[in-house]
Amino acid sequence: MEKKYIHRDIEKNIENWIFKDKIIILYGARQVGKTTLAKKLLQKYGKQEDYFNCEIGSIRQALEKEDPVVLKKILGDGRLIVLDEAQKVANIGVILKLLADTYPKMQIIATGSSSFDLASKVNEPLTGRALEFTLFPFSMRELKNMYREHEMTGQLEHALVYGLYPEIVQSNVFDSRQLLENLSNKYLYQDILIFDRIKKSDLVVKLLQLLALQIGNEVSIHELAVNLQCSRDTVVNYLDILEKTFVIFTLHAFSRNQRKEITKKRKIYFIDLGIRNSLISRYNDLPVRDDVGALWENFCIIERLKRIQSDNLYCQKYFWRTTDQKEVDYVEEYDAHLDGYEFKWSKRKASMPKEFMAYKNSSISVIHRENYQDFLT
Repeated sequence: MEKKYIHRDIEKNIENWIFKDKIIILYGARQVGKTTLAKKLLQKYGKQEDYFNCEIGSIRQALEKEDPVVLKKILGDGRLIVLDEAQKVANIGVILKLLADTYPKMQIIATGSSSFDLASKVNEPLTGRALEFTLFPFSMRELKNMYREHEMTGQLEHALVYGLYPEIVQSNVFDSRQLLENLSNKYLYQDILIFDRIKKSDLVVKLLQLLALQIGNEVSIHELAVNLQCSRDTVVNYLDILEKTFVIFTLHAFSRNQRKEITKKRKIYFIDLGIRNSLISRYNDLPVRDDVGALWENFCIIERLKRIQSDNLYCQKYFWRTTDQKEVDYVEEYDAHLDGYEFKWSKRKASMPKEFMAYKNSSISVIHRENYQDFLT
């Protein structure tokens, strides 16, 4: 069955910057839809033959020549050029700078499945010349444009177990599990393990499995190091790379130095719950699961990140907790305002800690299954 194209919210943000003298860098995990989106933009603003897959050896080698005249002969006269998986090209930052300086009317979109790898190559050469965007798996708001209201309940339950990767969203339960296993085993580590700092693939798997069991809870670097029998620095390095390859997201504690507030802890969530569940082989239906609360919290926070990006909202993101276990799951700081959120799978009241409410211009809202679309979509 042919897959339907689902409009991506980030499209409008990218289109706003096309042909404005900026190289567009599009980050995102493998299989998240970067190529599909790039080709969609080519269809609208350019020609399909101006798409170049930098994972193909001949294309990669041709683009590694630091001569703008030679590069122009390779790329042609297209107004919009897509360089897919651009981090594969040696000195890609220098090459993009040469093209931007020599052919300012040529719009380039460069994609990369690793912000760590591509950013390290382009940040310095392209200072002031590039704009960066991140493409996540589908959001519920994007699905809402395709499915009827009554269908969204089924989509929500499917998302909590199998995630929101494009291919999986439009697949049945049986296919989704097989696709997830393939995605985890084949693609998840493909970009992670190319870094010199990653030496042991089994250690990465064990670390991810430990994190999968701790979503919603504070994560101790020391405890992870002890469990993995490695150094604290190794854990920190691995977490950094996992975040920059779009596997996890870190939330730090909010504090204004009140005596009882936790300040140095972190919570770690998975960008996609299907990946999380595949790591620990948990595909049970929601009614028989004991981790629904954790899944719901992870889901709401990551979906909120997608909305923040697509709507160009600017805020700092935290969780809040005191030493005597009073907590707020998620906090957004806008200027002088603190918006706190508690995530409850079932519709019920949550505590409103007076210590948090003591902050000026603070509020706490409860997000549950019946009102989540206002929060996320």
